[in-house]
Amino acid sequence: MKDSIIRLENISYSYDNKNLALKNVSIDIKEKSKTVIVGHNGSGKSTIAKLICGLLNFSHGKLFLFGNEANNKNIDSLRQDIGIVFQNPDNQFVGATVRDDIAFGLENKCVPQKEMDSIINKFAKEVGMIEFLDKEPANLSGGQKQRVAVASILALDSKVVILDEATTMLDPAGKKEINDLVDKIKRENPDLTIISITHNVDEVLTADNIIVMNKGEVFYNGDLNGFINLDLNSINLKKPFIYEVNDKLKEKGIDIGNFKDESELISKLWQLHSNK
Repeated sequence: MKDSIIRLENISYSYDNKNLALKNVSIDIKEKSKTVIVGHNGSGKSTIAKLICGLLNFSHGKLFLFGNEANNKNIDSLRQDIGIVFQNPDNQFVGATVRDDIAFGLENKCVPQKEMDSIINKFAKEVGMIEFLDKEPANLSGGQKQRVAVASILALDSKVVILDEATTMLDPAGKKEINDLVDKIKRENPDLTIISITHNVDEVLTADNIIVMNKGEVFYNGDLNGFINLDLNSINLKKPFIYEVNDKLKEKGIDIGNFKDESELISKLWQLHSNK
């Protein structure tokens, strides 16, 4: 499709040449969108991320990046505009300080020092880490480390940012911190394409498109309205918490109408309480 920035066409992949981690997967990632790929561990969602980034080589199917079919010869050049934030923040640091870490990719691109300093400051500020530039990464919280990882990718002017279970190792406050940051970055950079790989169903609430993976296959590919009407119990997934609350209210004969997020749900509940 012409508005797709990434396209997988009938891709299959096996880690052991026996069991398929992906089975004829076909998906389109729209340019300038936020796509959330959700599923349990082993569903194939992280395998998709690694294939897109060229960390795995597929033998069946086709991969298109930025309108070009990827192969062993061009994958490295095509993936230069794709950045990935991994699950474990400690595995992503190469610099002695936050400043050094953000600078690493820029140095590899031979960015002049004066320009580099400006870029580092810009994106450290954008992710709320400007005051930590001279701190050692080891002294940061998990959420702060992931902020630095995001800044390092944005500094390289990446067109696509992939978050591969980027909040899994964080506490609830850290998860919210990073998810809120990603949504803020998307609002401020509307041309950016974001792909979030997760098993946290609450992340779908801010997605333009939702892909549900189950046992290496695409179980669902569509918007939020379709997602909340799925039989998610059949694949042992739950609805986002706010929709579970709504279902419980409906079971008790209470219909509060439509809402799009937690704040609207709370507002409607207060309204309901005030009318009693």
